This record gives sequence, C-alpha cells and structure tokens, in this order.
Amino acid sequence: MTTEAERFSGEFLRETARIIEKLDVTAIDRTVELLSGLRSRDGRLFVVGTGGGAGHASHAVNDFRKIAGIEAYTPTDNVSELTARINDDGWETSYVNWLRTSRFCSRDMLLVLSVGGGDTERGVSVNLVRCIEYAREAGAKICGIVGRDGGYTARVADVAIVIPPLNPETITAQTEGLQSVIWHLLVAHPTLRLNEMRWESLR
Repeated sequence: MTTEAERFSGEFLRETARIIEKLDVTAIDRTVELLSGLRSRDGRLFVVGTGGGAGHASHAVNDFRKIAGIEAYTPTDNVSELTARINDDGWETSYVNWLRTSRFCSRDMLLVLSVGGGDTERGVSVNLVRCIEYAREAGAKICGIVGRDGGYTARVADVAIVIPPLNPETITAQTEGLQSVIWHLLVAHPTLRLNEMRWESLR
C-alpha cells in the first residue's frame, strides 16, 4: 500500500507541471522587453529578496551580468554593509537606504523575488515594500516574480509574474523553485542572451 509520504514526490512534480502550464507567458515576454530596454539605455538592475529570495537574488545577479550583459546588483551580496544598516537603521529601511546610496534612478530597474510580494498591514517583507515605493518615486521600472496573489509587488509593479498558488501547502516551495526557472528563462532568452553558457559552449 502506498503511503502519503510515498505519493508526495509524484504529486509535487505533477503540481509543478500544472503551475507551469498556467504561467502568464505574456508577462514573461513583457519582462524580457523591459530588461532589453534597460540594457539598451545602460540602466542597472537591482534585485531584492529576503530568505530564499535573497539567495536567488545573488544567483540571478550573476546570471544577468555574465549571460545577459546587464549591470546588476543586490544588497545581500555585501553582508557587512547589510548587517550594519540593519543594526544602525533597522531592517525595514536597510534595503532602501542601500538603494539610495547606489544612486538608484529612473533609468534603472527593480526586480523583486518574493513569495508574498510584501504586505505592510501584516508586517511581511516591509523592506521590499519600501524599495518598491522608492522605485516608484524615482520613476524606475519595477518587475516581480511572486507567489500567492503577489501582494504589494503585484499591485504596483509594471509587470508581475505570479506563480499560481494551486496548493496552499506548497506555495513557498513551488514559488521559490519556479522563480529560478523563470529567471533562467529570462537570461537564456534570445533577446537577452549575449554570452553562451559554459556547458552549451562545449558541444
């Protein structure tokens, strides 16, 4: 008799396939267009996320720089500055103060990687909300790859790619897993890809 634990792996992967089928390809292609425009005007990409999103941000910055030739940064790559800002200024403003010092402006772009997309009323990822507010004030483009209803990011971003929440028990796992798939799609897209990836170059 198959146990629930033994069924989980197959069900999770089938669920992933169903989510992928429901992704908004138009939103993905619009994000490609915005990133292409960003590179054309010599703008910079600032990627922000917390928890798993912070790890994704560092990986994504590498890929956007190396594969797509887009100047990209994330606040979580400098742990000394990040922790100093948290210690001295507080978590809520740590990212946005870093953006200010980076001279973030209208020619730049903010990319948010978040499960909930930020929610000030419930006090979730308020540091990301402050970045989005600042980007709007600066007149910069804002994109997000988010889950659930996408929170503040989905409401105000120029483009939000929302990972459909098919199962309330796996929202975080599916969102963070598919965020990686989507940003890899972006850097591999023929409109953005400037440099061949290592293993593909060995054919």
